[in-house]
Amino acid sequence: MQHKLIARTSLLKALSIRVAESPVTVLQGARQVGKTTLARLFCRGRSDVSWYDLETPSGLETLRAMPERTLGGKRGLVVLDEVQRMPELFSLLRPLCDRAGMPARFLLLGSASPDLTRGVSESLAGRVQFLYIPGLTVWEVGKSNQDRLWMQGGFPSAYLAATSEAATRWREGFIQTFLERDVPQLGIRTPATALRRFWTMAAHYHGQVLNLADLGRALNVAPATARHYLDILCGAYVMRQLQPWFENIGKRQVKSPKLYFRDCGLLHSFLGTESLETLMAHPRFGASWEGFALEHVLSEIGERETYFWSTQRGAELDLLALRGGKRYGFEFKANEAPKLTPSMRIATEDLKLDHLWVLHPADAEPYALADRITACPLYRWSRQNLIANFK
Repeated sequence: MQHKLIARTSLLKALSIRVAESPVTVLQGARQVGKTTLARLFCRGRSDVSWYDLETPSGLETLRAMPERTLGGKRGLVVLDEVQRMPELFSLLRPLCDRAGMPARFLLLGSASPDLTRGVSESLAGRVQFLYIPGLTVWEVGKSNQDRLWMQGGFPSAYLAATSEAATRWREGFIQTFLERDVPQLGIRTPATALRRFWTMAAHYHGQVLNLADLGRALNVAPATARHYLDILCGAYVMRQLQPWFENIGKRQVKSPKLYFRDCGLLHSFLGTESLETLMAHPRFGASWEGFALEHVLSEIGERETYFWSTQRGAELDLLALRGGKRYGFEFKANEAPKLTPSMRIATEDLKLDHLWVLHPADAEPYALADRITACPLYRWSRQNLIANFK
């Protein structure tokens, strides 16, 4: 299996639109997720591209020496890879974006949201668009490879590894490099061993409501320290906090976020579940599918106005998306033939959902569970264009 066989066509189209519309476009996503590959594909065939890789000494020193003079004379497309390494560039780009005729457009690639987003929003407000690059999806690799993708994860190098053992070794190298090199490069002085312990413990909270006090006690650290560790992992796009939705419906509702690994391959490495058989026997089996399917849906509809919903009495909804004045719900069930549950009915009625999809791993035809509730395989959900309302 080759990288070239996986065409990320929808992302290339989205990137093309943003570059045409805005003087600055930012590609965001975890390290090794494919941002540079996507950018190089986008630049293929263009003769007006200037590329600066700020992870290399030559790229970094070239811009540090005379950044305004170097970039001020550029025309066409200017690519700045791993731009969070040089945040002072953000204020420099502002006057370059405002030049008459806009002779250059800038494509920024970054792997750290706090530094990158804050710098861009402060310096380039009104001049920038963002595009999040997720891991590979089942729609890109094909339904026959769904289990492989679920187990090995969406990082291209892990998914394309020749064996599951090779994928495991790649992920372990990724984890070690992230902790020992990438985090310190962001100016964060957190011991790698402490952050690894937190990350390992967080795997057992995947898909659960976040309780920093519990996590802190498990690691013998203060809740504020646990929050610091979590902020690092979320800021580097390897973990996600899904915020709760609550409104006045006469019921006590959960008001803390839920915690997810963005990549199930990394989750499985920390859980020690390297095969589907061992995963199915693990208590986090259902949560693993939930996170896998959640990331797929968010990759299609975006993260704007997306929440989970839960009441103190047990009714819940894995994902609530608000779009165009309508409410859409999603439940993620590892059961290949999910059935209607009281919780689904309660969520549909209490939240006044326009539709609820129950997404599962089987390859079968969608079927109605009740009025406004449909069970559908994850792969077929997108293929059947059921997300037209989100576009």
